[in-house]
Amino acid sequence: MCGITGIFDTRGRRDIDRSVLTRMNESQQHRGPDEGGLHLEAGIGLGHRRLSIIDLSTGQQPLYNEDQSVCVVFNGEIYNYQELIPELLALGHVFHTRSDTEVIVHAWEAWGEDCVRRFRGMFAFALWDRNRETLFLARDRLAVKPLFYAFLTDGTFIFGSELKSLLAHGGLARDIDPLAVEEYFALGYVAEPRTIFRQASKLPPAHTLTLRRGQPAAAPKEYWDVRFSLDRRTSLSDACAQLDERLSESIRLRMIAEVPLGAFLSGGVDSSAVVALMAGLSTGPVNTCSIAFDDPAFNEAAFAQKVADRYHTNHHCDLVASDDFDLIDTLARLYDEPYADSSAIPTYRVCQLARKHVTVALSGDGGDETFGGYRRYRLHLMEERLRAALPHGVRRPIFGLLGRVYPKADWAPRMFRAKTTFEGMARTTVEAYFHSVSILRGPMRRQLFTNRFRREVDGYSAQDVFRHHAGRAGTDDPLALIQYLDLKTYLVGDINTKVDRASMAHSLEVREPLMDHELVEWMATLPSSLKVRGQEGKFLLKEAMQPRLPQDILYRPKMGFAVPLARWFRGPLRERVRQAVLGQRLAATGWFNQDYLRHLVDAHQSGASDFSSPLWTVLMFEAFLRNVMDAPAEQAGLITGVAAVP
Repeated sequence: MCGITGIFDTRGRRDIDRSVLTRMNESQQHRGPDEGGLHLEAGIGLGHRRLSIIDLSTGQQPLYNEDQSVCVVFNGEIYNYQELIPELLALGHVFHTRSDTEVIVHAWEAWGEDCVRRFRGMFAFALWDRNRETLFLARDRLAVKPLFYAFLTDGTFIFGSELKSLLAHGGLARDIDPLAVEEYFALGYVAEPRTIFRQASKLPPAHTLTLRRGQPAAAPKEYWDVRFSLDRRTSLSDACAQLDERLSESIRLRMIAEVPLGAFLSGGVDSSAVVALMAGLSTGPVNTCSIAFDDPAFNEAAFAQKVADRYHTNHHCDLVASDDFDLIDTLARLYDEPYADSSAIPTYRVCQLARKHVTVALSGDGGDETFGGYRRYRLHLMEERLRAALPHGVRRPIFGLLGRVYPKADWAPRMFRAKTTFEGMARTTVEAYFHSVSILRGPMRRQLFTNRFRREVDGYSAQDVFRHHAGRAGTDDPLALIQYLDLKTYLVGDINTKVDRASMAHSLEVREPLMDHELVEWMATLPSSLKVRGQEGKFLLKEAMQPRLPQDILYRPKMGFAVPLARWFRGPLRERVRQAVLGQRLAATGWFNQDYLRHLVDAHQSGASDFSSPLWTVLMFEAFLRNVMDAPAEQAGLITGVAAVP
């Protein structure tokens, strides 16, 4: 796992300032503390920070082809590189290392832009071909690895693994994009391809970007998408056997490393399945890491210990205080743009623990999206059955009125919150799902923002992100559609972002066997009844894991990786929240309705309502403004306050 960065003169061959490239590269030292390297020639500069995982002795980057006309900097892993090497050798290519990185340069020579279709892994890389005067960038299919870029006004193109490397360049305008702010307050993250800055973008999942010197900038090009055909006919027993085989293969590929390797173990179904299969593939005990909370409502440590005992793992568990809120400013600097998933706190801590024992950790991330595990999926399917009973033209006026006049009951279980149900019934499928996952829903955002802000967004809604992806989903199956939406939005913008930054802050590589694209493709061919059956999510995964995991691991209620925000904001963070939310930094933007902010704080702290998620979202936006926007230019790209493990 590494960090990459670079500068390209799209118009000519102006000299690249080595000191600027070095500053950009060093801003990401936490991503690769082992080694750093630069490549500079007329009009192009590439930088790399290395965390050594494979081919420790000769895998340094930038890495070149035989005549050094092709150069690559690479972040990630190509898991099938050992299969590709013989094929490339047969085509006449000569290898000088044993690294997966060298496969990329020879694959480019052999197959050009289509090389990415041959790679199985998590990756973001930039490749310079001197003979073709071409810079080629690529990002993996499910966006496990990040890649940011910007076109500057003078024709300079800059890119990096994190926004902080672009900020470190000094030429990126730090103008906030109001459309990104709208997305953030709806979703808790800024959705691809947007970033919080107008001038910068994220390369979307499964896209490449090809730049040729002296030619107009091309748009990113998609090379893969998942299609939910749902047309595979198979028995439950055959599907279980195939899933076991495919999962085992995915895990085996991700266990290739020349450094200590282990796994996260939360005690949930996904991480427990990964550990169970790792144990069967490993010649020695698996290293496992868990976080225990001192608040029983959030503590899953006993379940993790049960799996660890069953498979005799080398288990490590750290206790985290339920008042572990000292990371707020650290997280703001870590993520570079507003990010509101509070589970980033325990994720940061479990990565911190894991790095004391291993350099590579396998995770269970992606299991909910791939196998149909979220509780909201089952609730959405229930609502879909109701929506299907009446045409939308009938539903919208009737249930829209009921939703407006019925009182809120946030304290009640969702199925008894009639207002929420009525509002959902008045919407289309996509509108209803967007509404269900929004942190601040439409009515709240309308009250949160001022008229000035609404003029700046000019009618834009974060819901447009979901509409765009829904239009490309290629399915009207209720479950498949929302799985597709999550694969394009929540998995990428929230889950993968969280894990990448939290792990890289500690120079830890996290691998994701449940996000293997071949596994995702295969699951998309299976009928939805094998994913959600009745009130049981992850039906197939649980059936397949019956021989390997106990019933109370497979079928216990899902807890999630949560923190007690509601209590924090009424207790130890009471004054901090009030000062931040009602302070001058937010007011100075002119975007926020101060009366509504005061209502959120007062209603929550009095106990009248639970506004913990909206308040956390506002709090993290204020922390971003202080820690990133207000940072001096020479510090804007630095990850101060986060130290890599030596």
